[in-house]
Amino acid sequence: MKAALLAGAAVALTIATQASAQIAVSGNDNKRALVNGVNTLMQNPRPDTVSIIDLNGRTPRLVAEVAVPHSVVGPPSSVAITPDERLALASSAERIDPENPNRTIPDNRLTVVDLRATPPRVVQTLEVGNGPSGISVNRAGTLALVANRMAGTVSVLRIRDGQVSVAGTVEIGPANAGVSHAQFTPDGRHALVSRDGDSFISVLRIEGETVTKLNADMSAGLRPYGMHVSPTGAWAIVGNVGRASAGNTGDVETVSLIDLRREPFRVVDTVAVGTTPEGVMASPDGRHAVVVLHNGTGRPTGHPLRGAAQVKLLRIENNRIRVVSEAPAGDWVQGMAFSRDGSTLLIGNMADKTIGVYRIQGDRLRDTGQRIRVDGGPAALRTAEVAASATTPPRQTQRR
Repeated sequence: MKAALLAGAAVALTIATQASAQIAVSGNDNKRALVNGVNTLMQNPRPDTVSIIDLNGRTPRLVAEVAVPHSVVGPPSSVAITPDERLALASSAERIDPENPNRTIPDNRLTVVDLRATPPRVVQTLEVGNGPSGISVNRAGTLALVANRMAGTVSVLRIRDGQVSVAGTVEIGPANAGVSHAQFTPDGRHALVSRDGDSFISVLRIEGETVTKLNADMSAGLRPYGMHVSPTGAWAIVGNVGRASAGNTGDVETVSLIDLRREPFRVVDTVAVGTTPEGVMASPDGRHAVVVLHNGTGRPTGHPLRGAAQVKLLRIENNRIRVVSEAPAGDWVQGMAFSRDGSTLLIGNMADKTIGVYRIQGDRLRDTGQRIRVDGGPAALRTAEVAASATTPPRQTQRR
């Protein structure tokens, strides 16, 4: 059955690619699952996978899956696609200890998948820093950045002629800085790096393949984690997860808005959204963002702080954030990905190994009820970073 999916659907993917495809990639972790609300390491797990989803047409559909090491550790941005949709990159922050299957140890692998092969296949495995997590690719498709969560560094990757190589490493902070995600600005001149260990957001300058850390750290909320830069380049949004790992805290946490229209960049607004806003993403037209909220779903049934996971739609306007709509999500909700026109939204439900399909119309978010089942818990979701939608409003001011 799986062989038929891979062989037949990969042909469909090749045809779609030739006809201006829209694809999403889901990184799936089979090592961890929720057992009565407890994050549990599975015994003799199936291999982790990457799922490829075709976003052409009204109904998104699964077209291929490839065995690839992956991990739910880190923000749900640990996969990325090159702008030409030729390659997918997937990081693995942890692996099962070969000497003790009851525990994990830091991983340092980044896997490259050829999306144009029939069927798609792994073509490279690179070694980067310990705990590689959030990944982004610049709009030119020539560089990628990988946040090494357990090393306090960012790896710089060169992309050339369908091959990926390590071009350098940037020191961001101490190993416990919790370097979580690195995200290019659309012009490729800068990148932002979230640090949930010490609650800073760092700024990188990029000149060719030379990447340097600026003395321009920002402070948003407590433990900035997931982050995304608007395709318009006007702003970035970051989810501040607070003391989510500290035990029985049900605190309402925040997302923050960063103004990128002038330098130095600065945090301009912060709004309360709910408990554990792990993943955030900007819409293609720069008018909205989405945040997913665990809301205690990683706790046992009956726990007083257990709630219902949610997806919230945020409106970004005049350097302010406001919540305009919300919908239910699955337990241990993780990544998200927009279709190119912004009308379709995919949401990964780690606990039940499905990807939910949502629709956005204006300021309204709606769960369609469609679920795409994948092989593993969908820990990260991404589409290619491309130019902003043609409906994007002009910037209010120019960078200076």
